[in-house]
Amino acid sequence: MSDETNESPAHLSHAGAVVDKAIEYMMQQNLSSLAIASALLGGSMALLARSMSDEAIIGVLNNAIGSVRSGELRDQQDHNAD
Repeated sequence: MSDETNESPAHLSHAGAVVDKAIEYMMQQNLSSLAIASALLGGSMALLARSMSDEAIIGVLNNAIGSVRSGELRDQQDHNAD
């Protein structure tokens, strides 16, 4: 079974909760936001490289770039601060 078929909302929610806890732990260890984000991004890229083609990874990155350019990430951050 491929990773794509395991992407149920429950799996995504669980994975997100685990990542949130890992970030919380690293912040408690006084690691910088840049160090945490860089480590998570590097790990994410390595994981994607195991299961996706380079072109598919570029598509994911282009979607992320689009989210940054549109302000979507800032909008989510502002919404979560409420």
